[in-house]
Amino acid sequence: MAAARGGPVELGFAEAAPAWRLRSEQFPSKVGGRPAWLGATGLPGPKELACALCGRPLAFLLQLYAPVPSRADAFHRGLFVFCCRAPPCCAGLRVFRNQLPRKNDFYSYEPPSEDSPPATESVCLQLKSGAHLCRVCGCLGPKTCSRCHKAHYCSREHQILDWRLGHKQACTESDNLDSTVPDHNFLFPEFEIVIETEDEVKPEAVEEDDSEISGSMDEAPEEELDSTAKHESREDKIFQKFKNKVALEPEQILRYGRGIAPIWISGENVPQEKDIPDCPCGAKRIFEFQVMPQLLGYLKADTLGRSVDWGVLAIFTCAESCGLGTGYTEEFVWKQDVADTP
Repeated sequence: MAAARGGPVELGFAEAAPAWRLRSEQFPSKVGGRPAWLGATGLPGPKELACALCGRPLAFLLQLYAPVPSRADAFHRGLFVFCCRAPPCCAGLRVFRNQLPRKNDFYSYEPPSEDSPPATESVCLQLKSGAHLCRVCGCLGPKTCSRCHKAHYCSREHQILDWRLGHKQACTESDNLDSTVPDHNFLFPEFEIVIETEDEVKPEAVEEDDSEISGSMDEAPEEELDSTAKHESREDKIFQKFKNKVALEPEQILRYGRGIAPIWISGENVPQEKDIPDCPCGAKRIFEFQVMPQLLGYLKADTLGRSVDWGVLAIFTCAESCGLGTGYTEEFVWKQDVADTP
């Protein structure tokens, strides 16, 4: 990730990948599963990762590895997005930033190996700092099972879920609970995010076909043309621009470009500068990346009633990528719904 202000846009695509490539030591960009935390200290706690509307634990949506070369303390840098997936809410959204210098307490100074490591446990629920993670969601787990004191949870809700799905039987029978975590059906499906630079050359298929338009003008009644012209609006143009951009790479789930302008799906519910809060350090927040609606097709989140949904999720981060604090700093996300389209 290196798109600078005014530079080329980078696109993210979801692809299947072996589990080892999605672990923290590989500095992955990924969708779903459990977070591959970057720094092992200062993780957001259960209060920060509870939906502000319904109070339930948020689900990990995706993370992006996005270093800032101009800052030595952001040699490693990750952005972590969480959302509520519990109907009828499905509205809560939070995003956190974490960054580390090249020399740190958690990772080698040298780049990670590209070779598959020896087989290890499939799930690791304890960080190098000693912090324990929730067996259900992989977030900070300060609560423990009162019976075995080995299983950790972020909330009573997830403790009950794990108890019903097998911990009741395994509670006092296993010395290695972390390697036998059942599928709780809470996590989103897991994919690697593969990055490519957007091709700025538009294919002919995306451009308007002038010959087709001309043919229509010859055949259509004058009154119909007048009516069509009157209905053409700014909304239509914005939506068409969005569709044209998507048509270049229909499978894109993410667009990255720090400091550039996002593409909106509608002219409605577009944030103004006053709507984007400054970072607590005092710096302005700038656009960094957006999550596209195509990602929804990978999440398998449809349920009876309301489900997680969006048109655009736009992520705004500190323009200075400040080193405020030593843990995870909350940034800002703006949600534009599909319902905002014309």
